[in-house]
Parts: sequence; C-alpha cells; structure tokens
Amino acid sequence: MSDPVVDRLHAWLKDHEASLLADYQTLLRFPTVESEPVPNGPFGQANRDALTFVLEKAKGWSMATTDLEGFAGYAEFGTGERLVGIFGHLDVVPVGPGWKYPPFGAEIHDGYVYSRGTTDDKGPTIAAFYAARAVQAVVPDIAARIRMVFGCDEESGFKCIHRYVETEEAPTFGIAPDAGWPLYHAEKGIMNLQIDAPLVAGSVSLLELTGGQRHNIVIDQAKARVRVTAEGRRHVEERLAEAWDRNLTATWEGDELAITAVGKASHGAWPYGGDNAAIRILRFLMEVSPLDSQLKFSELFELMHSGGGGLGVAGSDEISADLTCNVGIVSTDGQNLTIHFNLRYPVTWKGDDIIAKIKATLAKGRNQLMLKDVTDSPPLYFPLNHPLVQTIVDVYEAETGERRAPGVMGGGTYARAVPNTVAIGTGWDGDGDAHQTNERLKVDHLYRMSQIYAHIIYRLATVP
Repeated sequence: MSDPVVDRLHAWLKDHEASLLADYQTLLRFPTVESEPVPNGPFGQANRDALTFVLEKAKGWSMATTDLEGFAGYAEFGTGERLVGIFGHLDVVPVGPGWKYPPFGAEIHDGYVYSRGTTDDKGPTIAAFYAARAVQAVVPDIAARIRMVFGCDEESGFKCIHRYVETEEAPTFGIAPDAGWPLYHAEKGIMNLQIDAPLVAGSVSLLELTGGQRHNIVIDQAKARVRVTAEGRRHVEERLAEAWDRNLTATWEGDELAITAVGKASHGAWPYGGDNAAIRILRFLMEVSPLDSQLKFSELFELMHSGGGGLGVAGSDEISADLTCNVGIVSTDGQNLTIHFNLRYPVTWKGDDIIAKIKATLAKGRNQLMLKDVTDSPPLYFPLNHPLVQTIVDVYEAETGERRAPGVMGGGTYARAVPNTVAIGTGWDGDGDAHQTNERLKVDHLYRMSQIYAHIIYRLATVP
C-alpha cells in the first residue's frame, strides 16, 4: 500500500521535471574544475558562480541560506531538533581529451545529458536539491530541519567539507548522493602519498617522465625522454624491433629517445578499469634497456602495481576486499622523479601500519626511493543493522521492488568526513562512469533519482 505523502512528493516532482532539467543543464555549464582563488571563492570563479546559482535558487524557494566563505554553502527549511543533512558537491575533475560533445555543453543526445559532472556529482546534487524542495512544498509543517549542503572541493581535498564541519552542526542523519544503490555502508581508507627517486642513470638515462592530472585519476597520456649511450644504443635498437605496445611510440632525436603513450582514464578507486600510460612507458623502458638500467626501470614499474604489491601493502579484509593502488601523477624536475600514489585500503586496516610497511619496502630498493607528503583519510563503516542503513534499504525496496544489500566502495565521499552520514546511490546502467571521458546521465534517471531521494529525506525526517 502506497504512502499518500510519498505519492504527493512524486507528483510534485513530476510537475517540475522541466525546471529540474533546465537547472541541471545550467549547473553543468559552470566549468567547476578547481582554479585560482577569487574573492569569496577559494576554488575559483566557476565554483563561486555555481554556488551563487544554487543559493539564489534556494532563496527563491524561501529557504534560509548560509555561505561559508565560498568553501561551501547550504540551504535549510523546517523546524525541530532533528537535522537531516544532504551533502552534494558542485566541483568536478579535469576534463581531458577525446570528448564526443562539449564537456561543459550539457547537450542532450538520445535521451542522455553529456557533460563533466553529470553523474559526479551535479546530477545527484540537483536531484537531491529538488527532492528537498518537494518535501518543503508537500510537507510544510515537517517536524525536522532539512539542510541541503553544497561543497566546492570534494574532488581536490575536501577543504570545503572540513570547513563545514569546523563550525556547523552534525546531522542526526546524513546522506551524500554520490555512490551506488541503495547505499554504501563502508568506504575504504584513502591515502595519498608521494615517492621521490633520483632519475635513472646508466646506459639508458631518464631525462623526463610526465603525465597525469590528479591522484585519483588513472593517467591516460604520458611522455618521456631518455638519453642512450653509444654503447647501449645497439641493444636498445635491437629490442625496439621486438617491443610490444601499439599505444606507445618511440622516436630517435639524436642520442635521445622520445616516447609517448596513450592509456585510458578511470577513477583512482578502480585503477585496473583504466590503462595507465605512465606504467606503459616504464614497462617499455624495462623491456628495451640494457641490464644496468633495466633493473632500475623494473623496480619503478613494479612499484606501481595496482594491487599495492610493489609498495609492500597488498592485501584485503572480509568486509571491503582488496587494497587498490593508483599512480595519478608522474613528473620530473631534472634531478628526481616524483610519483603520486592514491591508495584505497580495507576498512579494518590502520593507516600507520600501511605507512610502516611502505617505508620498509622502499628501504630495500635500488633506486633510493623516499616517501614524502602522506595524507590519510581513515575508513568509514556502519553496521548493517544501523537505523540509517536500514531506512535507506527499505525505501529503495519500496521504490524499485528490489531488496538490495548495501555495498562497500573504494571511492571517498563526504560521508567519511561528516558524522552520522552515508553515501547513497546515483544513476543506473547506461549512465557514464565518474571521472571518465563522455560522462553522461539519462534524463529519465535524473527524474527517478529525485523521487527516490525525496522518499529517503521524508523517511529520515520522520522515522521514530
């Protein structure tokens, strides 16, 4: 038997689908990649403009708004002690090449909206915003406060949500629409680290290796230059004839070999779903180099293993399965090679133990590897019988007819930074993956998300 309040929430959203889609497209057209700070906009003008857009929209709906110096902002309505928080983000990762349609055009083709941020996270955020508005319109006397939070730095370090948590009230129940259905009750720990090594010197000497944009994106393009000694050139040329990699080219420029490689981008939590161009280059150099250089390139190649074996931290637990390891950025400065890693580690593990194992592994290497600049975001875990978890599972079953178990993710959402909060689902099959080229969301899925979110918000506001 259907709930008449939920039926009215769905009806309100159905009547406002055109407005939801129009505002979605407007929001997508702000190119909210982090850029140079501006007044009241620590993450750049586009993020500032996007935040202004949603807060002005909230004011038009008679919601109270708060702007946290451009780090984040929120809109709120309702009364009561209970606070239901919804945490979405407006910023996006860089675009990269190869888009079929303009990456900030928000064009609709065959029922899908194409743009960076369609699925991560502007689509879910605007759907949740409209869901909150539906609750405000349909249940104006609701005995809880509903707060929609908009962050501007989720993809680049969580400075937005850390600023929010410093001064703002923790929710009684919180949701972050930025995961899989019905929710993720556990998020792996996330560790970013930098490892420096002297440039390989020998028969083949590394002069340059560059590629990548962020820790949490698989490198899809990379280039390198090496200098080859006269003694080593014959060996290299013989191996070049046998080297395998159709996505890599190598061209002689005097005694230097210029190398370019093309891979496939993927979210850093799923490195084996992409193809790392920098790793391709190191494998190639390992294959063609004489022994003195080969051993050093081999160590660097093995260091980047997607399971963490090269760092000495491969492993798993029963709740969240395997550790993953992504190389997101490589660069050289004339003296050193710098490698930026992004680890996603099991929820029962401790960051300090991982760091100790990495240091011990590096100490055994031949490349004088040095660990630097470690940051660690500990895991998140809610038991399956937690009322927040059970309520969302029940709502998803009521909306879809499917009883689906909560999941575990390697990605990191606002839920790990905000007390009493879990990440909930976004999109369905056919929608584009986060952080990838030609990201897209089906228009009908945008509408369906808004209905499910409204039901969840209403239940969390009224559950005993």
